[in-house]
Amino acid sequence: MSRQLRGPDYLALSDLLTEEEILIQHTAHDFVTAEVLPIITKHFRDGTFPATLVPQMAQLGFLGSALPPEVGGAGLSAVGYGLVSQELERGDSAIRSFVSVQNSLVMFPIFTFGSEDQKERWLKPLARGEVIGCFGLTEPDVGSNPAAMQTRARRDGDGWVLSGAKMWITNGSIADIAIVWAKDEEDTVRGFIVERGSPGFSAPDMTGKLSLRASVTSELLLDEVPVAESSRLPGAAGLGGPLNCLTEARYGIAWGAIGAAVACYEAALEYAGERTQFGRPISGFQLTQEKLVWMLTEITKAQLLVLQLGRLKEQGKLRFQQVSLAKRNNVWMARVCARLAREIHGANGIMDEYPLMRHMMNLESVYTYEGTHEMHTLILGEDITGQPAFT
Repeated sequence: MSRQLRGPDYLALSDLLTEEEILIQHTAHDFVTAEVLPIITKHFRDGTFPATLVPQMAQLGFLGSALPPEVGGAGLSAVGYGLVSQELERGDSAIRSFVSVQNSLVMFPIFTFGSEDQKERWLKPLARGEVIGCFGLTEPDVGSNPAAMQTRARRDGDGWVLSGAKMWITNGSIADIAIVWAKDEEDTVRGFIVERGSPGFSAPDMTGKLSLRASVTSELLLDEVPVAESSRLPGAAGLGGPLNCLTEARYGIAWGAIGAAVACYEAALEYAGERTQFGRPISGFQLTQEKLVWMLTEITKAQLLVLQLGRLKEQGKLRFQQVSLAKRNNVWMARVCARLAREIHGANGIMDEYPLMRHMMNLESVYTYEGTHEMHTLILGEDITGQPAFT
């Protein structure tokens, strides 16, 4: 097996990875090249999710990849999971988002906060892709301030009744289960596993998106939905539950954004070498080289950032503020790469035979979800100054 990473590796990051991690990156890279890239443009055009990829991703161990094998996971290192996320987003943010939700926002809370019965019932089917999950936290009027959520959970005999609405829910209408967060009568945030088909529960799709078009995005409507006590996540009480899940998801996003940047950089580098103006390839022009060098430099810095982030995670030393730094930086970097790559392509850059506008539009969502750029700025600002500036 080659010890070289597929894709940009200007500072020989391959030397810092294990043989297993190199193999993981190669496997994910080859999957995306062979299975995702040939079909993703049509799905983006049509606004459809490529569900046929789910069994293949499950077989490769991408679903639940960071969880231990005894519960159905692949037992990958944190860096290994990050490399998978990077490659999937090189294909499309929608594919990485699907896997991120299944891993970080559905399997992770069940594994971390669930009962033994819940783990036994759900984790292996989720890892096999036989069950799809979604995560219900954001609400129509509540985004960056989840403490203000309006969804309520009231006790009813031996169970609960949930009432409220969630919005911008990835996988919502195709999910078999939803991890729903709601406040109980003491205003404590609780987590519940709500099954598709529960009375009063519906998940209509949101339409008209110009971003993440190959992803399913839905509302969750909860109209007096009965939920058994056995479906409450017993280890989750307070905002720490959903916020821990978001930290896991943001970790994957920090890696994934690099994949989108790489796709744009590689397309621009290839195009610049083939496109001629004034009798020479545009790759020979100083201003084009400046754009390509900026992209490669920022991608390389982002790679180093997430590699150290992953090693800290593996050592149990990772702080959520460090994840905010990486999510904030890497999505911003990828967003600029998409724009610069489009500039190099000129008018051709707006055509969907090239991946630039697709990634650019997707990154507008990634820039906002799982904590906006501004919120991560304030998280870091409070951490380094000791002064909260959220209001």
